[in-house]
Amino acid sequence: MTAARTRLTAALRELRARTGLSLAALAERTAYSKSSWERYLNGRAMPPRQAVRDLCRIAGEPDGRLLALWEIAESDWRGRAAVLAPASVPVSPGPVPAPAEPRQSPAVGRSRRRRARLLVALVSVYTVIAGGVALVTLLLSQRDSGPDEPLSSSSPYVLTPRCHEAACEGRDPMRMVCGVAPDTLATYRTATGAHVELRHSRECGASWARMWGTRIGDRVDVEAGGPVREVRAVDRIDTETYVYTEMTAARPGSVVRSCFLPASAAGERECFEARVGEAAAEAPPGGPDRGLTR
Repeated sequence: MTAARTRLTAALRELRARTGLSLAALAERTAYSKSSWERYLNGRAMPPRQAVRDLCRIAGEPDGRLLALWEIAESDWRGRAAVLAPASVPVSPGPVPAPAEPRQSPAVGRSRRRRARLLVALVSVYTVIAGGVALVTLLLSQRDSGPDEPLSSSSPYVLTPRCHEAACEGRDPMRMVCGVAPDTLATYRTATGAHVELRHSRECGASWARMWGTRIGDRVDVEAGGPVREVRAVDRIDTETYVYTEMTAARPGSVVRSCFLPASAAGERECFEARVGEAAAEAPPGGPDRGLTR
């Protein structure tokens, strides 16, 4: 599974958890069956665009951000399918040496020669396809490899946390499957209209910040007494979906602090904080370096 599919699946599971609906109840409210939702939410099938929209509607979530994630994941999936499509694989023609055979009628000879040529052509197609699949698998594994150890596309996708506390430091919350139904510690609306949330995963023992409604160049960071983790909106896709920092270890009782810095040169740094284990709250808007303090 690609990183884009992992992010989309985690986001869909988070929305479904927010609704509190069972798979059967979800099926009753949409045009998709219980078994279909089970496949979509476990990453075993690419959900249709309308299924994403329906889940956003039920959860009361604006669909723009999730549809942007869907577009990325679907484009990646469609691109891989095109690479593997046998219809585009050329078959190299060539002379086929015919074994010696007894004298036969011209009709029987032509029929056998046609079958022989067909068999060789099929074997050639199979060889090219098999080689192509091996090459594509190698390229995809190389592209997806890295310090975050993304899930292998050939292995079953299990939505269980892949790190805990110190082992999560500096890791991607989606790839480490920490972004499934996390706690929201606090939500803050910036002076530019962007939103910032402090998130925490109990299973992973780590926190991160995410922002949306941003402009290219906006930055947000997070820290909980350790290294500061920062992310910046770098393109249009980032401005249309969630952008989140890497994780920082945070135990119950830890104070997690986040600061937002707009791209505008005239913009001022806005910070807020929350404590792990306390009820979520909406940080009051304020001036520079002001916000929720506990």
